[in-house]
Amino acid sequence: MHEMALCESILGILEKHAQAQGFSRVKTVWLEIGAFAGVEVEAMRFCFKAVTRHSLAENAELKIIQTPGQAWCLDCACRVEIQQRYDVCPRCGGCQLQVTGGEEMRVRELEVE
Repeated sequence: MHEMALCESILGILEKHAQAQGFSRVKTVWLEIGAFAGVEVEAMRFCFKAVTRHSLAENAELKIIQTPGQAWCLDCACRVEIQQRYDVCPRCGGCQLQVTGGEEMRVRELEVE
């Protein structure tokens, strides 16, 4: 389950920013996860609770913002939203799509004390 390792990395980011910015407690974490990031959302929630025990983010609320897949269609030269890799273009039916978004995962925002 790589979600555990991802949550450990998120906690590291929180601790680094807490030290740099002088906050002592994280109340809410907004985490943006792309459709193609390969992250199981419920596993992420479970692991986040386990990893943040006895830390500055203990009992912090994890709000997950799921972002859709994005692609550039080489046939119609449009940016389109796709549900899965290797979809056809929803505008022209073309098969030459280059994925441009939906693979990312990032801490978007924090609420701290």
